[in-house]
Amino acid sequence: MIAAFALILVCQLFGEVVSELFDLPVPGPVIGLVLLFVGLLIKRYPPKVLTDAADNLLMHFSLLFVPAGVGVVTQIDRLKGDWLPIAAALIVSTLLTMVLTAFLMSKLLPKAKPGETLEDGQ
Repeated sequence: MIAAFALILVCQLFGEVVSELFDLPVPGPVIGLVLLFVGLLIKRYPPKVLTDAADNLLMHFSLLFVPAGVGVVTQIDRLKGDWLPIAAALIVSTLLTMVLTAFLMSKLLPKAKPGETLEDGQ
């Protein structure tokens, strides 16, 4: 599992290096995620050790929100002054995400023929 976490961190490090080297407006972890994704596409399937590590991270995913929550609490005075634009941005972006997701699902999922139901995800 240590090797899988090391792979994830190395991808993030490469992403940070690329982001800083080329002065890109994209955060390094996002570039690292894309690099990891491309690597997995080339390999065609994720190694078992990587899926196990990812499952372990997902089990404790809520802990990753603690630093963000602390950041919000430390900036509470700033948030008091800008609460309306922040709330509007959150609401609009959430609604747009829901609409786009529904639209894409309606286009990408297979259509059932009249009188048929799609069962078991097929």
